[in-house]
Amino acid sequence: MVRLICLMHLAGSLPAIAFGAIQDPLQPVPEVATATATATAEHTQVTLADLIDVGAELIANVDDPQAVNAQSVCPGYRASNLQQTNHGFTAHLGLAGNPCNVYGTDVDALTLEVQYQDTDRLNIRITPTYVDASNESWYILPEDFVPRPIAVPDASKSHSDFSVTWSNEPTFNFQVIRSATDEVLFDTSRSVLVFENQFIEFVTSLPEEYNLYGLGERINQLRLLRNATLTTYAADIGNPIDENIYGHHAFYVDTRYYSVDDTGGRTYVKASEADATQDYTSYSHGVFLRNAHGQEVILNPQGLTWRTIGGSIDLTFYSGPTVADVTKQYQTSTVGLPALQKYDTLGFHQCRWGYNNWSDFADVLENFEKFEIPLEYLWYVIFPFGYISDNIRADIDYMHGYRDFDNDQHRFSYEDTETFLDNLHAGGRKFVPIVDAALYIPNPENASDIYDTYTRGAEQDVFLKNSDGSLYVGAVWPGYTVYPDWHHSEAANFWANELVIWYEKVKFDGVWYDMGEVSSFCVGSCGSPYRTLNPVHPPFRLPGEPGNMVYEYPEGFGVSNATEAASASAASSSQAAATETPASSTTSSYLRTSPTPGVRNVNYPPYVINHVQTGHDLAVHAVSPNATHVDGYHEYDVHSLYGHMGIRATHQGLTQIAPEKRPFIIARSTFAGSGKYAGHWGGDNYSRWSSMYFSISQALQFSLFGIPMFGVDTCGFSYNSAEELCNRWMQLSAFFPFYRNHNVRGAISQEPYQWASVIDATKAAMRVRYALLPYFYTLMHDAHATGSTVLRALAWEFPNDPSLAAIDNQFLVGPSILVTPVLEPQVDTVHGVFPGVGQGEIWYDWYTQTAVDAQPGVNTSIAAPLGHIPVYVRGGSILPLQEPALTTRDARQTPWALLAALSNDGTASGQLYLDDGESLDPEATLNVDFAVSESSLSVSARGEWSESNPLANVTILGVPDGPSIITLNGQQVSADYDIRSQVLFVTGLDRFTRDGAWNQAWTLQW
Repeated sequence: MVRLICLMHLAGSLPAIAFGAIQDPLQPVPEVATATATATAEHTQVTLADLIDVGAELIANVDDPQAVNAQSVCPGYRASNLQQTNHGFTAHLGLAGNPCNVYGTDVDALTLEVQYQDTDRLNIRITPTYVDASNESWYILPEDFVPRPIAVPDASKSHSDFSVTWSNEPTFNFQVIRSATDEVLFDTSRSVLVFENQFIEFVTSLPEEYNLYGLGERINQLRLLRNATLTTYAADIGNPIDENIYGHHAFYVDTRYYSVDDTGGRTYVKASEADATQDYTSYSHGVFLRNAHGQEVILNPQGLTWRTIGGSIDLTFYSGPTVADVTKQYQTSTVGLPALQKYDTLGFHQCRWGYNNWSDFADVLENFEKFEIPLEYLWYVIFPFGYISDNIRADIDYMHGYRDFDNDQHRFSYEDTETFLDNLHAGGRKFVPIVDAALYIPNPENASDIYDTYTRGAEQDVFLKNSDGSLYVGAVWPGYTVYPDWHHSEAANFWANELVIWYEKVKFDGVWYDMGEVSSFCVGSCGSPYRTLNPVHPPFRLPGEPGNMVYEYPEGFGVSNATEAASASAASSSQAAATETPASSTTSSYLRTSPTPGVRNVNYPPYVINHVQTGHDLAVHAVSPNATHVDGYHEYDVHSLYGHMGIRATHQGLTQIAPEKRPFIIARSTFAGSGKYAGHWGGDNYSRWSSMYFSISQALQFSLFGIPMFGVDTCGFSYNSAEELCNRWMQLSAFFPFYRNHNVRGAISQEPYQWASVIDATKAAMRVRYALLPYFYTLMHDAHATGSTVLRALAWEFPNDPSLAAIDNQFLVGPSILVTPVLEPQVDTVHGVFPGVGQGEIWYDWYTQTAVDAQPGVNTSIAAPLGHIPVYVRGGSILPLQEPALTTRDARQTPWALLAALSNDGTASGQLYLDDGESLDPEATLNVDFAVSESSLSVSARGEWSESNPLANVTILGVPDGPSIITLNGQQVSADYDIRSQVLFVTGLDRFTRDGAWNQAWTLQW
């Protein structure tokens, strides 16, 4: 029995049909709906009906007034048979009363294991004691999918930052305590443990006005709301605010502030009540739940309720005590350190859904060069040539639209591709194509519809199945599709091999792995009996097709472009009237599922998480929960892992193509640990000021999750961008590690050269970014080597200032660069704080190089006319710089400079990491240390990498008095001093460093 819903109609030759939920695909079903078809002389194409992607109207428990509160009816557990172990203890947990069976079948016997795994790490694990017919489907993440942290040999309670206490009063509960301060970090004493085969719930109390960060992926403010339902379940959807989207990261950081009296006593302080003139301290800790099932975290003013619809409780605690410490502990011990990206990936990336042929790409490249805008990577979104509409005509014999590992030979022939990419690479630029998670399944009645990738996969039987063993056939961009089953022992090898084969024809430089949530445009195995209709059109109009032109503009556009805004509004209204469809004749009915003892209902679980898709149905716009993997597990158990597994397979393919080079992957659906293999972009955002605003908190969240290579679709993906928005956004994104402009087909073009003011703004921001590329690369290497963060919230870098706890409209690049972007239309000023000024920090304006006059805790008004993004350098920093160029290859061949921003006491320091920028295991590296003390700047280097570019100049900010003489290793050098700005500019140093800026130690004195 397979869950299926499928509706379609073929130009009068086939009755309109539908599969209802849990139908046999081979049995006839009644007519319930009609879809459309478009015909040409060569081919008639089915368009799937809208209702193909409509599931059951489930009542989410958070919306259901009749939903039972498990805390009020379930008995909890009692602990017994306590046993000490080398690293902690174990105990048996048995039900403390009659089972409640409220959202599944209660598990009567559990095993508790407490492990003090390291000084800074504690693990608490609760799993079913017995595996039998009632719980044989428990899915515990395999070690080879997501490794479990392990205890170091000498770990013990006596050497731990934590202690764990437990009690059976009134039922089993536990507390996790920070040993140094006796603060209770996790406390389940006011709740009962609920552990059923489809529902697990545990509750911890939290202090008033707590400060939590993480628990992604979703679009929201940085500090989590204290009244919110946070759902985690991978979903293919745009960027709804406060809803679950693409990734699964069940990890949070909890920061608590304290005032300290003269005796060392600590008093908890609410961030909202902190006094900017007082001194505080903070402690942060992290919590990770290793569980792949759909989850909810309910935040309320008193605490946190964690619910999951399967799996186990596997909690790891990290003691910090700073956020920086927590992120390092989480990455180094648990999810792995992020991949080191190639140097050139820090350049600018341009993409568009709608570049139709290589001539379009050539025009884009020509325009970037014409306007002297740096460009590193061009990206390719496959145009749907196989879809037949009023303005698109293609013969099925030549249709390769949306098929992975293949090109449309009419417009992207392999011969033209080779020519274009050879020229692109010769110019120092790169190319990245999109690869989707689903694969086209050919039409068996069309002998010319051959897709070798499918043929090879079918021969190895590596595709996902229905529960009856038949092939699971969903629908995505190419039409009806199949899905690699990553649990199959050969699936990753198959996928990697397809990349290798394709690379022989298309010399790509990375992979854009998309749709890995994993997505399907229909509910159930809708294509099982209808492969003969392939290729079918998705059940919605694609952007740019008749009836789906893009007319919407961002806020503020009507003010700056009133005539154009009015015209767009009229066109939008006309289109809406012309394409309006009658209301469906079907009636909605709501489904509330009651549990059946001993039986798991994976299609309609008794507890309905607040899933973002319509009806909260897990099968909507996704592979159905009862799709079955080769090892017998259902998609229900592993859904959010699919993207992660596809990333790993893609990584494997790229390492086979170029074993010596670092793979470059940007993926949409990620899981804890995906940063070891890939970066991430924020998905299908909107050309809205709100999307730009939330991009900062998105980026900071992924810093916590160990995925520093993050960026968003700059200027917005969906809808039309506008000059002012794109101007501001191109400047903001210049300070994200992954910097890409991308928008949807059917919208206006938004490459930065489309508007004169955006050209100027982009070039201004890129001059800063490209000068800072060595600093960015050093930060990325530090993240890879130690788990440090690249983008940082102000609260994380200045942990003792409670007033910074909720700030997410500013951010830091590493410890030294403060960015304060404009995030609203029609303004020429922005407000920002300058952290640490009350404790002696100095901030210098990047552009004027003068110290900022700011007061502690004050939102300072900053001039920010259109085209200007305020950027500041932290006193005490030394930044290695190179000159901007149109490619990173050329930028790396320019002379060096140093920018030293002195602190209050006249000191500063900095670092530089260099290698060849692409090797997976560089044979030669260089680490350079910079330090200023007592009017002396010293440089020392270690490593084998030879850097031939000379040092041109050194700029020192905050020099109180003009020096009489300046020397480099005792030899006098020339310099200029500005007494008003207190800037010392030392020039002509290339005469002394012709063999390379860092090839010998040197000291500059003034």
